[in-house]
This record gives sequence, structure tokens and C-alpha cells, in this order.
Amino acid sequence: MGQVAAKAEPDTAVTTLPNGVRVVTVRQPQAASASVSVFVRTGSRNESARLNGISHVVEHMAFKGTRRRDAHRINLDAERLGAQVNAHTDKDHTAYHISGLARHAEVFVRMLGEIVRGSTFPEDELERERQVILQELIEDEDDPLSTAFKLFDQACFGRHALAQPVIGTRANIERFTREDLLGYVARQYTGANLIVGVAGDIDPVRIVDAVRAAFGSMPRGSAHTLAAPRYQGGAKARGHGGSSQSHVVIGFPIAALPGEQHHAAIVAAALFGEGMSSPLMHEIRERRGLVYYAACSADVADLWGLLTIEASTMPQHLGEYFGAVARLLVAHTRRVDRVGLERARNQILVRRLQAHERAWRRLEDAAQDLFTFGRVRPDAELAERIAAVGASEVRTVFEQMLAAGPAVALAGKVPRGQRGSVFAELLRAA
Repeated sequence: MGQVAAKAEPDTAVTTLPNGVRVVTVRQPQAASASVSVFVRTGSRNESARLNGISHVVEHMAFKGTRRRDAHRINLDAERLGAQVNAHTDKDHTAYHISGLARHAEVFVRMLGEIVRGSTFPEDELERERQVILQELIEDEDDPLSTAFKLFDQACFGRHALAQPVIGTRANIERFTREDLLGYVARQYTGANLIVGVAGDIDPVRIVDAVRAAFGSMPRGSAHTLAAPRYQGGAKARGHGGSSQSHVVIGFPIAALPGEQHHAAIVAAALFGEGMSSPLMHEIRERRGLVYYAACSADVADLWGLLTIEASTMPQHLGEYFGAVARLLVAHTRRVDRVGLERARNQILVRRLQAHERAWRRLEDAAQDLFTFGRVRPDAELAERIAAVGASEVRTVFEQMLAAGPAVALAGKVPRGQRGSVFAELLRAA
């Protein structure tokens, strides 16, 4: 039958099938549409260097033919119902989505079951899709901010698998065979590493039955584990022809998801750089005019956490930009503004509520929780934890970040000899 877990919210239930597949149902009677997602706990961090990029290729190829349908029929059968089909690959998971009318939710479960479990990866389709992915790689390589983030990952994680790009390498993409894809899916796509989420005006019992029919015979396998990375730090830079700006990513280690410390880091990131009134945006855009766009975020997952500041500025402004950011960071080890703290807490809660108004995002957050904590955390729990974060805890986050030292990545127009040393020296001097 399947084990039903305690409900995280009145509208949310989790059922675990005998083979380890978990089913998340979110009952939304007000919604005429439904979203169905399958999350597999495998991504670029689960790949060897030789297989880097294979999770992304599998995601592309999953829609290119099953034992029952070819690529065109897969798309047509979904679109004739008005449904949208999508997928994505990340460092820690691969996800497949169909959204459409709520009355078709069980059909979508069956379709995703066929796609995720029954893809045949036809040789001719692989050769065609290989060229599509290589075009995607070229677009990625042509984007200086994307280049900066890839350099940033290397600066943070060194030789750990988390430093690998999700899209992989050209040599690997050109080399992968059908047998490589089939072998990877057989090893990685198992019940213990798979979650099916459905949100909308649905009957949870019928959804669980549909998931059992589609995924209940999967081998259980064992939950994927990985050693946590050791933060490296340092600076990397790469010139990017055709770019007149310097694209900068600065980051520091923060607490990962397990435990309570990550709540203070989330507040610290929002306090420092979320919104036009934040210290970061007020200082570097409104007061100094150094950037058009900048952002600060806390990226927290089961094995790592990073506070990341990204911006694009003119090369001649790099020194001033680094200095302004450094002084702001140091200032937050000494004092946290009371009004700023209130703003940050409220922004986090509103962002969470808005995200959960989008069914696919709510399902993704639930899957993240299940993979990390084994349960879906209620919104009220997050609100309570965020409200409890005080100024001293936020100051501690900044102190610990600065003690660890920055990871800095530059791409685009990179002045000769400029590899973040100015920023590192300012931090040491402060």
C-alpha cells in the first residue's frame, strides 16, 4: 500500500511506497490547473569527471522516445491536452514537469512515468540532440556572467564534484553513447532517490494509486550520499571577448541546510543585498552609480551554503566596487540596523509565500525538504525560525564569513593583473 507521513500543512501529505518512492500531494481546490513533477536526486555533483554533463544529456534525451511513443508523439499527446512539458538539471537533482488541467493530473503521472522510466534513448535522436546541447553549450560559453559563476564554483569547491558545470564539457557531450545513458539511469534512477509531486485540485488517493502504477516497480536502490566539500576560497578570472563590463561574483561559506544556523545566513543575505533599500544597492547603485544590476542571495543546500554577491560594473570601477563591498561587509560585523533586520525578515516571508503560490515551486521546495530532512517543513516553522533571528546572530554570520575569506570570480573585461587581490587585501586590512 504505502506509508503515509504526518501532514506538513493541512493541504499537504507525503506517502512512501514500499520501494522508497515518495509521493507529495498538495490539495489546492481553488486551482483549475495542476502541476506534476518528478524529482530524481542526481545531478552534476553525482558525476565523475568522465561523466560530467551526463545528467543533463539524460534529461534532454528522456523526451526523445519510449517503447510506446516517439519524440513527436510525446509532445503531441501532452500538448493536445493543453499541457506544458519541461525539465531541468541542477547540481543536486534532475526534474521533469508537466502542467495542465487538474482533471488530467493522473494522465500526467502516467506520462512522466513512461518518460522517466521507459526512455529508450534512440541512437538517431541522440546524434541530433547532441548538436542541440552543443549549441546550448556555446550560448553558455558566450555568457560572461555564466562564465563568472563557473569560475566561482571552482574557487569555492576546488576539485570536488560540486565545482563541475551542470552542462558538462564539450568532449564529454561529443563522446556519450546510448549505453552510457542507459547505464547511468540504471544506477541513479532508483526508488530511494525519486519523489513525485502533484499540486492542484486533485484526489490524493487517486494520485498515489497512479504513482504506484507508474513507479511502484522501480528498484529501491539506496539513497545517494556524497562527502561535503571543503570550502577553498581564492580568486579566478577569465577574459571574455566582446564584453565591455566586468562581471563579478563574490561569495563566502555559510551554514548548509541541516541544523538551525542557516536561518541566520538567509536573513544576513536579505539584510545585506535584497531590495533597492538594502545597504548593498543603496551604496553601490544609488549612492555611487557603479552598477545597474546587483544581487545578493543565500544558496543553501544539504551539503553546502554560500552567500553570493553578483554584479556587473565597468572595469575602471572595480577597485571602488570591491572597496565599497568590503567596507559594507566589515560594517555588518559591528552593527546590524534594526529597521534593516525587520525589512529582511519580512522580505523572506513574503518571497516564500509568493513562491508557494506557484505550484511547481512549492513542489520543488517540498522535494528539497524530503531529500534533506525526510519531511516537508511547514511554512509556520520557517516563519518562526526567521522571526527568531536576532542582530547578534547576523553579525556572527558576517564575522564567520570574513574569517573564512572570499571566493572571487571575474569574467568579461578583466583588467591586467586584476584577480580579486584588491578585494582580499581590503578585507585583510579591515
